[in-house]
Amino acid sequence: MKKAIIGKKVGMTQIFDQKGNVVPVTVLNVGPCVVSQIKNKEKDGYEAVQIGFEDIKLKYNKIKRSEKFKEKPINITMPLHGHFLKNNVAPKKVLKEFRPEDISGFKVGDIIKADTFSVDERVDIVGTSKGKGYAGVIKRWNCRRLKESHGSGPVVRHAGSNGGCSDPSRVFKGKKLPGHLGAEKVTVQNLRIVLVDSENDVIAVKGAVPGPIGGVVLVKDSVKA
Repeated sequence: MKKAIIGKKVGMTQIFDQKGNVVPVTVLNVGPCVVSQIKNKEKDGYEAVQIGFEDIKLKYNKIKRSEKFKEKPINITMPLHGHFLKNNVAPKKVLKEFRPEDISGFKVGDIIKADTFSVDERVDIVGTSKGKGYAGVIKRWNCRRLKESHGSGPVVRHAGSNGGCSDPSRVFKGKKLPGHLGAEKVTVQNLRIVLVDSENDVIAVKGAVPGPIGGVVLVKDSVKA
């Protein structure tokens, strides 16, 4: 991995390529991101670059300490506030890391914009899928219904048997059962960039991207390109 950027999902549309073909695309509003920390093996045990996205407008509350009033931020934790102050970076809502091949090309305070990527580049996009709430096995795991005759009764959408009662006398781990669906980390690999608008911080990629409109995504180099 060489580069990455954080952004938000704007929505889907379609554009025409140079040959006149319709291309379904997802529009992403990416950056500008700031490098908020450089991690190295000596201090952190591994090499990585931490980037921040979207400014936080800090709100303060006065507290009394040793007969003096000091200001304390109320919409950000004190350790995180100290982290930004230490690196002289404006507080950011979203922090993410990526591991480039060489961290020497980055320094704290560098700005990463949409033009770090180019058209026809392949990228992997990481996001959080839409939460569907509690779902049954048919919706969650694409299971079939039970037969609707000969005693199946009103439970044709249930999971059916979970296993033998005497042997193995337990339910195996990983059994496909009803439960919470969605709201998990999803990575879509090898998407092609079809448009880069550096003036408006916009990238359009061919295909679908996980998450709802407004969801935060991480765009990074494809591992399979």
